[in-house]
Amino acid sequence: MEEVSDAIDRLTIGLTLTPLLDTKKKRLVAYHEVGHALTSVMGKHSNPIDKVTILPRSGGIGGFVSYLPREEQVDDGLVSYGQIIDKVTSTMGGRAAEEVIFGHDEVTGGASNDIQQVTNMARKMVTQFGMSELGSFAMESANSQPFLGRSNLMGGGQEYSDELATKIDEKVQAIVQEGLDKAIEIIKNNRALVDRLVDILVERETIDGEEFRNIVSEYVDIPKQEPVKVA
Repeated sequence: MEEVSDAIDRLTIGLTLTPLLDTKKKRLVAYHEVGHALTSVMGKHSNPIDKVTILPRSGGIGGFVSYLPREEQVDDGLVSYGQIIDKVTSTMGGRAAEEVIFGHDEVTGGASNDIQQVTNMARKMVTQFGMSELGSFAMESANSQPFLGRSNLMGGGQEYSDELATKIDEKVQAIVQEGLDKAIEIIKNNRALVDRLVDILVERETIDGEEFRNIVSEYVDIPKQEPVKVA
């Protein structure tokens, strides 16, 4: 199964590169990935973790957290409000860990892709899924790709008023900021646990999801997360 898992990672993420030496960079990557994983484990609606690793991959990937699908997602493909909110928080968990551990001035650009992901998720919540107080109706089509409410920049045409665009911007920013704030709170409140997980990850470079959850459960009560059932 380890070989199968590695083969999947090679195809979906990239080839494994030479492990980093035990330097500040390696520990920063470890804190970043533990930040993702811990905030995910603490989320009631998050998908269960498959593994956390800091083995670098081709394409500039320093490490990653992989997840197992939930059974209901395999059946219908639908994602709930709670699942998206937990995903926003866990995606910002890496940035939160860097900020808490190393300070604001030491935060890196490694979370740029994370920020893009959560911005897109938050925007879809507001403009396509009707998951905000702005209204339960679609303000953009699935093919629209405006950034912060300005779809006309790419010649797509404005689909709503400037006033509504401003409200959309503010709500998207609020969702992302709330996710970051929650992630920072989780990291701060579990600093000893974070440090222990990082020490283990730096030493072994990969922790499987079950062991990760077991370690976390020694410190705090965590919600039960059901993966997909295999017949």
